[in-house]
Amino acid sequence: MLSTQNYAALPDMAGLRRLCQSLAVLDAINSQDLEYRYYTFDPNWDQGEALFEMNDGEGDQMLVLFREEGCCINGYLEGYDQPDKAQLTRGLPEVFDEFMFGEPVSSIGTTFCLWFTPAHGWQTGLLSGEDDGSDELLYILDGNPATYAEWANEYYIDETDRDPIDAEAVARIYQHEPLTRELVKELIDPLEDWPQLQTDLQAIGYPYQLA
Repeated sequence: MLSTQNYAALPDMAGLRRLCQSLAVLDAINSQDLEYRYYTFDPNWDQGEALFEMNDGEGDQMLVLFREEGCCINGYLEGYDQPDKAQLTRGLPEVFDEFMFGEPVSSIGTTFCLWFTPAHGWQTGLLSGEDDGSDELLYILDGNPATYAEWANEYYIDETDRDPIDAEAVARIYQHEPLTRELVKELIDPLEDWPQLQTDLQAIGYPYQLA
């Protein structure tokens, strides 16, 4: 299970960015109402920066910042102590200081932090040795389509008459296959608002051929 104690299986920066875009696309298909989405991706969050966000609406949040120099993950889980942030970020490249010590991270809080640079791969600061709950948020980044399908079937499909989400359809989006109407229908049929989906895909920066 991915965690701050076991992060070697996390994708590199390019792979993680593609995965984050895919998760945002899948949520845009499964919930056309932004309020109920867990995963969003903004490729133009700030100049030279993209941002992936996980937000369960109940306090747990994960932000992943992407820059040319690398990427940085901030996680916050309700019910877990917030360790000394200076220790959690010991060794953090200066380029991520504004993200980790500015807004919105400061208001959200930090229970774990990881970062990636091409020169050194994934790293973390000093850990307290106590369970930080990071596995509860990082697990979705394992790159396994079945992981998303299982989660989405419980969150979006349970107690509805929708067909379960097929992991094979998820895999095609993980592979960044251009989104077509046929592929969308493998995930949800009917989709209520095609223009809204096209707007979302443009905002996420994911390839599509919906005509």
